[in-house]
Amino acid sequence: MSAATAGHAGTWPARPIRAVALGALATAAALLGAAAPSPHAHAADPGSGWPSRPVRIVIGSSPGGVVDVSARVVGQRLAEAWKQQVIADNRPGAGGVVAAAIVAGANPDGHTLLSISASHVIAPSLYAKLPYDTLKDFSAVAMTVVVPSVLAVSPGLGVRSAKELVALARAKPGTLLFSSGGIGSGTHFAAELFLNLAAIEARHVPFKGIPEAMTEAVTGRVQFTLSPVSTVMPFLKDGRALALGVTSGSRVAAMPDVPTLAEAGIPGYRWDPWFGLVAPAKTPRPVVEQIGAAVRRVVALPEVAQQWAAMGGEPMPAMSPAEMDRYLAAQLSTVAKLAAAAGIRPE
Repeated sequence: MSAATAGHAGTWPARPIRAVALGALATAAALLGAAAPSPHAHAADPGSGWPSRPVRIVIGSSPGGVVDVSARVVGQRLAEAWKQQVIADNRPGAGGVVAAAIVAGANPDGHTLLSISASHVIAPSLYAKLPYDTLKDFSAVAMTVVVPSVLAVSPGLGVRSAKELVALARAKPGTLLFSSGGIGSGTHFAAELFLNLAAIEARHVPFKGIPEAMTEAVTGRVQFTLSPVSTVMPFLKDGRALALGVTSGSRVAAMPDVPTLAEAGIPGYRWDPWFGLVAPAKTPRPVVEQIGAAVRRVVALPEVAQQWAAMGGEPMPAMSPAEMDRYLAAQLSTVAKLAAAAGIRPE
């Protein structure tokens, strides 16, 4: 797999996406104010024995999704290296906006991090007034893993290929339902890209996390979903789901018999969901560099690579914090162009 991209814009028809999470945005704004550092708070001094207390990784999804699991895999190894507890703090809501607001307003002393995915750069295309600036209020730390998604359906739906799903959607225009891990999540955009390139209509049913979205698909309450390989594989093994295609540019080693969506009849489809860690913007650079180096060492461990492979993923190319800052800026631009082509307007 080549370096991950935010997705392929294609030539999208105008498709309004309703940002229904205004209540969650209000909560995020309140949390940002509540979490703002005290004027008496002091930034971390890397020479003073950092980390001096447990490090918290805030996760903008429910437990079980890749943004959660990837943070926990890395956090466990960091805890061992630092001889300090690393706490996973799940704060789902508004496609990761609630969690991001908490971290943007946290004391920038190196003890609070944010686990991010593509939704981090998608949010500005959906919300006109975020309670933070996606680039200015965060310092990139390190990328961790890229995990392709899978177009999955219940066997009871009666389709056995992406082409058959497209044919069903065309036969019942606007009636099929698809689930995602939330409005503005990477799984949401992956599905919108599929709808656009396949020239079909379906209705979106968002959830607070990817596991819930997957459950709805395998029970047949919605007709399809695009979920990470790691989430889909257990359902494939016990026969509760069928995989119609993967979103990556090449087949996934964990499921070599499943074609890419481009191979399956959706020309031009490509979406590589990536994951990483960022810190509050004013975190001292030496601390950011120290954390980034530690994460890169963890990601390079053979046993961690094996864990990624078991999830259907692989390590992201190693990036310094400065390189990751530039990567996120480029991703933000790419997603903004994709959203504009789709007719998505911030609300």
